[in-house]
Amino acid sequence: MNPDDVIALGRQALEITLLISAPFLITALVVGVLISLVQAVTQIQEQTLTFVPKFLAIVVVFLLSLPWAIGVLTRYATDLFLSFQRYVP
Repeated sequence: MNPDDVIALGRQALEITLLISAPFLITALVVGVLISLVQAVTQIQEQTLTFVPKFLAIVVVFLLSLPWAIGVLTRYATDLFLSFQRYVP
């Protein structure tokens, strides 16, 4: 296994990590901005007002994206195990 193979595997793992975490991060960002706008307009500065909607939105996104994320991780693991002979001399 040469250094290029290690870099390629690490890069692919990082890309998959970013791909799977993107829906959660984007959801938290959008909900956080919307709640901040509501707080600025109504001048309600309650800490739990930001936490609960974000948590519920992320749970919904998690439930909706779970089959897709499992498919992506399964394909990555399958490809990794099938190419195992190429990396081990």
